[in-house]
Amino acid sequence: MYGRDPKLVVFGLVPALISGALYLGAFVTLILFIGDIAELATWFADDWSSGARTTARVIAGVVILGLSALLGALSFTAVTLLIGDPFYETISERIEERLGGVPDAVDMPWWRSLRRSLVDSGRLLLVSLGIGIPLFFAGFIPLLGQTVVPALAATVGGWLLAVELVGAPFARRGLRLRDRRAALRAHRPMALGFGVGVFLCFLVPLGAVLVMPAAVAGGTLLARRVLGLPIEE
Repeated sequence: MYGRDPKLVVFGLVPALISGALYLGAFVTLILFIGDIAELATWFADDWSSGARTTARVIAGVVILGLSALLGALSFTAVTLLIGDPFYETISERIEERLGGVPDAVDMPWWRSLRRSLVDSGRLLLVSLGIGIPLFFAGFIPLLGQTVVPALAATVGGWLLAVELVGAPFARRGLRLRDRRAALRAHRPMALGFGVGVFLCFLVPLGAVLVMPAAVAGGTLLARRVLGLPIEE
């Protein structure tokens, strides 16, 4: 894809750059005001001794920053896909056109498509938070937090990414979130292989920005594979 149509790839980088700038700005702002936020969060420590109060606020600040980073990582894909819906839709459509197109594509008004995308992404985000936050705190458990928990996080994160990234081709066929889950469950090893690979790429600094167009193309190919459609020209 990168070799054949580099302009399309550059086109696909725009939404990730926009959301990346928004997330970076929000995180830098959080860092600048983390002292005040930690103080508000530890109001109960106002009457403690200076050392105990400082320790409590440092711990609170670290926890707040860690949770914010986790929430950012879990929500980045969903937010980027929402911002870049027309961009990624174009990439996905180009891939499908090369492979024979979608004869029975559902022609849905953009506002209805956006509403469905918001609902499905919101549901996925809630699941991500419900799983990701306990995993974050489990990461503080000695030994398990440095071995088992990262592997579980990559597996869960990879699965959620796979479900998210096949959204456009499934929606093009009038299929919803439950259909995505059912189709991917029937091909779980393939879905995890793709999703975990993307998840690990996203952990690299700027990885999410650079890999997202290829991830969307890969999600289109994965969707066609699990739906029993050809993936070669």
